[in-house]
Amino acid sequence: MPRWLPRALVLAFALYSCFLLGSWAFHQLVGLLVNILLAFFLALAIEPAVGRMAARGMRRGLATFLVFLAVLVFSVGFVVLLGSMLAGQIVDMVENFPKYLDSLIKWINDSFHTDLSRVEVQDSLLKSDWLQRYVQNSASGVLDVSATVLGGLFRLLTIFLFSFYFAADGPRLRRALCSVLPPARQAEVLRAWEIAVDKTGGYLYSRGLMALISGAAHFVLFEILDVPYAPALAVWVGLVSQFIPTIGTYLAGALPMLIAFTVNPWYAVWVLGFVVVYQQFENYILQPKLTSKTVDIHPAVAFGSVIAGTALLGVVGALIAIPAVATLQAFLGAYVKRYDVTDDPRVHGHRRYGEAVVARLQKALHHKKESAPED
Repeated sequence: MPRWLPRALVLAFALYSCFLLGSWAFHQLVGLLVNILLAFFLALAIEPAVGRMAARGMRRGLATFLVFLAVLVFSVGFVVLLGSMLAGQIVDMVENFPKYLDSLIKWINDSFHTDLSRVEVQDSLLKSDWLQRYVQNSASGVLDVSATVLGGLFRLLTIFLFSFYFAADGPRLRRALCSVLPPARQAEVLRAWEIAVDKTGGYLYSRGLMALISGAAHFVLFEILDVPYAPALAVWVGLVSQFIPTIGTYLAGALPMLIAFTVNPWYAVWVLGFVVVYQQFENYILQPKLTSKTVDIHPAVAFGSVIAGTALLGVVGALIAIPAVATLQAFLGAYVKRYDVTDDPRVHGHRRYGEAVVARLQKALHHKKESAPED
């Protein structure tokens, strides 16, 4: 046996053991790493506000606390307002459910020449096996739901704590990171950090403004059509349409279409048409003006980045995919040399007229030469 073989076997075994240990540790800590990543992007989003307050002489810790307090008050107020509004509208929906059921049964009887009654439908629903199984599963799953809620609250608290430390100790964190790098690399890291702050904050602020505009526009439509629960539906459309890029408007419009269909089937068509028209207005007029200086990436790139982020990190990946890609695009743009494009019609997808004529003549001559021997 060669002398190097036992050492090689021991080294290979040690490397394989380290790989297994690292893989196990990574899978155990992947939840914590995702929380830290989300907290880092949240700290980047509030960095402009904290930086402005710190530049006026306020301590960064106090400035970060005030920003988080404002975000918490706004979030709690929004949830309480939306919850009270939804609770009241759910009560109205439950009270008006017999009326909706009667109108639906009447439409089915008139359309399909049936003889259904509300009492028969209610009895069949109450005595159905799937409803009894659903009630039993819901009763047995109360503990699971409680554990899920507590886990979500703990995860939210973890994200807020990490983001608070990242924002409050931002200068110290940057100094610690730059202290292990040469001066040239330090400038690149600081520039990348600055770009990430601008892109992340700009993305969240522009999306929030577009959510407000979208919600207001759809609220006006729902009020004109006299669709029930217009405020809650407008808030739903505004949030979902903006924080799920490209297809969010169509996903958000499904619920208002369903509610509008219960009032009048034609109202659902009007809602669908408005959703499609507003999506075009937002894509080609509103969004370019609001995001031209913050997150200027192609819609196809944005859609692909969201899909990739969802595949890698789920909902968290979908939220941070666009600012992360915008940051990478802006950072790489400084190191990619660009040239002026020549004034050629083919750049716009049009061939030169003279070249097209010559090509047709050459094709005709070639066809004539091929047909001459046959004659």
